[in-house]
Amino acid sequence: MEQFVYKDNKKMRLGYTTGSCAAAAAKAAADMLLGGGESESVSLMTPKGMPLDLEVLAVRRSENSVTCAIRKDGGDDADATHGHLIEATVGFSNEDPAAYDDRWRQGNLILTGGPGVGRITKKGLEQAIGDPAINKVPRSMIFDNVRRVAAKYGCTRPLKIVISVPEGEAIAEKTFNPRLGILGGISILGTSGIVEPMSEEALVKTIHTEMAFRLADGRKHLLVAPGNYGRDFANDTWGIELDDCVKCSNFVGQTVDMAYEFRLEKMLFIGHIGKLVKIAAGVMNTHSRYADCRMEVLTAALIEAGGTLEMCRELLTCITTDDALASLEKWGMIEPVCAIVMKKIDTNLNRRAWEGLRIEVIMFSKEYGVLGKTAGADALLDLYRKDGAS
Repeated sequence: MEQFVYKDNKKMRLGYTTGSCAAAAAKAAADMLLGGGESESVSLMTPKGMPLDLEVLAVRRSENSVTCAIRKDGGDDADATHGHLIEATVGFSNEDPAAYDDRWRQGNLILTGGPGVGRITKKGLEQAIGDPAINKVPRSMIFDNVRRVAAKYGCTRPLKIVISVPEGEAIAEKTFNPRLGILGGISILGTSGIVEPMSEEALVKTIHTEMAFRLADGRKHLLVAPGNYGRDFANDTWGIELDDCVKCSNFVGQTVDMAYEFRLEKMLFIGHIGKLVKIAAGVMNTHSRYADCRMEVLTAALIEAGGTLEMCRELLTCITTDDALASLEKWGMIEPVCAIVMKKIDTNLNRRAWEGLRIEVIMFSKEYGVLGKTAGADALLDLYRKDGAS
């Protein structure tokens, strides 16, 4: 795909989703089955309104079906599925479409997932337990394209569409799927049909999906960590399983905002000082491109704690928060400085939260351990450990 966007002063190539691949493969297979010809390429209009012209690969025929594949291209936002084949088999069926749930049939068309497409095993996702992991928009794209082909050839016989991914089970191990209870393969995804490089919207949607999954059992509290350091620290220090934690990346503020939708009552953030210290300054997206105020925040707290001018000058020259902590330890100032920082983090997060939510925080360093806790952090941590053990 030779279309581009410009982000962070870079020219970046767009790609297309697994949903677009599945729809295009199904369209090509239906056309070859009903028309009897061969197709080297297939055209597809995406929900975003961008047309695609994709190469058709791995064509296989049987007496009553045709299988085609499209190679996934993630553009400059390549993920675990990039370069892999997404297959569709379209065949004449003796099954009664009425026997299928409305989500998996349209008229005389039946849709299901084959090998390499994951199956839902837990509540909280768009599909029901037992369903193939083919999301709503890709389902609609597949049905629409096959229905048009069937109409072109005047076909009224039931057709069954099976979406498969030859290496899907192995690919899925590199994705969020196992954590979300999607087993046996990847998900067929995409709301626009197009992959935009470094899409923050897509990352936020992933966080939302994980929150929905964790809260599907009706619980009203959530454990959150900005990154892997927090998840690992929770596991190593308190024995909390990594899969119990939602990873919010840099999107602290948006994660707090999403709590309103789920009417969360309690949220516990466990994070490294390098991320959380920015929240003390009111920075709610902790990516360095938005702000790097770590040393300034620590220096302001040092002044408030009674630090000298020379201490402040030294602290401002530090590159990492671990360097800063080493200096604070030398002066015996870790505890008072971190107490001030924690108070500001507490204020800023709970000011952002909806009125029914209380947010607690644990801040740590890999070298220095727990640096600070808000007043209710231990009680929420105990509650979470009890739930996790049940």
